[in-house]
Order: sequence, then C-alpha cells, then structure tokens
Amino acid sequence: MGSSNKKITLVAIIVSLYMFSCVSSTEFEVGGEDGWIVPTSKSRGDTFNQWASDNRFKVGDTLRFKYSKDSVLMVSEEEYKKCKATKPQLYSNNEDTVFKLDRPGLFYFISGVSGHCEKGQKMIIKVMETESSTESPPPSSSSSSSSLPASTPKAKKSNAFKTAVQFSSSGFVVFAVLVVSVFGLV
Repeated sequence: MGSSNKKITLVAIIVSLYMFSCVSSTEFEVGGEDGWIVPTSKSRGDTFNQWASDNRFKVGDTLRFKYSKDSVLMVSEEEYKKCKATKPQLYSNNEDTVFKLDRPGLFYFISGVSGHCEKGQKMIIKVMETESSTESPPPSSSSSSSSLPASTPKAKKSNAFKTAVQFSSSGFVVFAVLVVSVFGLV
C-alpha cells in the first residue's frame, strides 16, 4: 500500500504542476479585419495606434500582420518618429508576419514601403508587465463600484484572432524528474 500512496501522490503533484504551468496568450490580428494597410484619407493618422489602445497586450501574446504588396518593420522610437528605418530590428515582407511580444515595454512598427508610414501605417504597442491581482486599479472620480464597468472596454480583446494555451514543458519535466528521484519510483 505504501508504494501505491507514493504513486498517487506523485500523479497528483505532476497533474497540479501541469495545470499551474499553463500560460494563456492571445494572437492579435493587427488592424482587425482590414489588416496592415495604408489608412484611408478619412481615417488617416492614428488608425493603428487607436486599434492598439483598444487592446491590452501582455508578454507572450503575438501580433499577426496580414498585408499585400507591403512590409512590416520593427524599429526604434527615433526611426518611428522619422518614418525611416536604417537598422530595423525586424523586417518582413511575406504578407503574413507573426511577431511574439517577448518583453514588457514599447514596440514600434512601421511599413517599409516608401510613403506608407507618412500616411499613417505605423503603430506603437505597449506590452504590460504582468496581469496581476496585486495591481491597484486606476484612480476613479467615484468611489462606488458602478465606476468599474467604464474601464472594462479597455481590457477586452477586440479583434483578437485566437487565444492559445501554451505549456511550460521544461519546468514540468525538471519537476517531474525531481519528484520521481525523491520518491524513488523508477
């Protein structure tokens, strides 16, 4: 019976670790249904920055740029402001570019086609540190709980292409080997 209890405990620990190692991420289709295009004359300017501000990005999320006869470049803040890239950190022209947001902070994107950035085909993405329950809510003008729904549209993931669940397998494997070694089940 002692060996059976060890096995049950081991299985319970492994299953628990597996469940806690899940990390949710979202793939956002840049620009929504329209994709990565030169904004029309009536919507020129901050079209993509408006789209970005309507979404909340976190580390691990991905951006999917869909475009035709265009390109996407990830650039420095200075290159973004000048709409000219001399040393882009990313250059892609395959019409379907997926970029993983691998750190918190700001990411700057522009079109690589001459004149497109100046017409508004550029975007700044702000990636949040973490989604933690310990973060304090933004200050509000009212202390009543009725002010909470006003902030929920910012958090919604509009135009999100899909949500995926990824597993941190390396941590899981290391832990499983450690537990097996400690319990001597092999």
